[in-house]
Amino acid sequence: MKTEKRPRLICPVYTFDFKQLLPGGKEITPEVLDELISTTKGTSYPACPFLKYGTIFQDLRRFLQEAPYNLSFDQSDRSGVLTLMNGISFIPPLLKFFDYFKENDFYTYRHSLVVFAMSVLLAQELLEEPEDWVRNVMAGTIHDFGKMNVPLKILKKKEPLTKVDKIILEHHALAGFVLLSYFLQDYGKFAAWAAKEHHERRDGSGYPLGIPMRDRMIEIISVCDIYDALLSPRPHRPTPYDNRSALEEITEMAEQGKLSWEVVQVLVAYNRKDRPHFQECKVSTEKRGILHSVDLCRVSVERKIECPNCHGTARESKIVRDGKQHLAYACRSCGMEFTEDDLLNMELDFS
Repeated sequence: MKTEKRPRLICPVYTFDFKQLLPGGKEITPEVLDELISTTKGTSYPACPFLKYGTIFQDLRRFLQEAPYNLSFDQSDRSGVLTLMNGISFIPPLLKFFDYFKENDFYTYRHSLVVFAMSVLLAQELLEEPEDWVRNVMAGTIHDFGKMNVPLKILKKKEPLTKVDKIILEHHALAGFVLLSYFLQDYGKFAAWAAKEHHERRDGSGYPLGIPMRDRMIEIISVCDIYDALLSPRPHRPTPYDNRSALEEITEMAEQGKLSWEVVQVLVAYNRKDRPHFQECKVSTEKRGILHSVDLCRVSVERKIECPNCHGTARESKIVRDGKQHLAYACRSCGMEFTEDDLLNMELDFS
């Protein structure tokens, strides 16, 4: 395992059948993961060719024919990418992810498939030996695996997220790391690390650990993740970014040192009709697209806390417990006192 500061879970981690793997507050150490993985001893799964599962092949082909991906994927690109992806197989616990989100949150289902295909496309330009990295690029498909631990009412929320909602949403990165380590029976698997680190940034401004992103494949997945998120309509933002505006937002992130210029150059090159080699692709920093307020996490800046008892407004205060400072709340109407842990427990209700 890489040497880095040890992450600590904010929320519990559950499997699809609500088996708790680790409780909230648990520090994720090699010893903890070894013990968790040891519970899978003797368990094996038959592998299923990914593109032959359900309607994944037909769905993915259709998604890549839609604008603006039809510009990046011409017929030969689609064929080449699908040929590389054809060698990928998944075990049943991972395939459940696609069944669940296809039925309950189609955006996450479609997003996962498109990020996978885009990651393959960009990786061909930036990485050598496709046969070696193509099995790692599968991580692009399950980078959001931890979202199975985020209640649908948060994933599909139309209003701005509260601070507690954001904490639970960001939990998906560590939850995905734990879940994939458990199902793949190895916390060193690239897919597990990609799930954990795809929201980190080169300048250390990301999450969950705020460490500099240095792995090129994970950065490719991250850029594709951001790109498709901007292009896609969401419950809180029914009107998606146009393609030019999305590319400008990602270019600005590269200007700020959050993303690699090289990866952004490849993405922009695939959006040019003349398809220049990415090293010859001049990326404009001029902003000519439609202005948007970037709201990938859409967090409410207003600090209104609702009482879980009477739904009145609560006032915030700071308390010291076990030598650490915590936030506490007291309802102005009914007088009920509660903490952020209480709010987390309420929001984690999957009913």
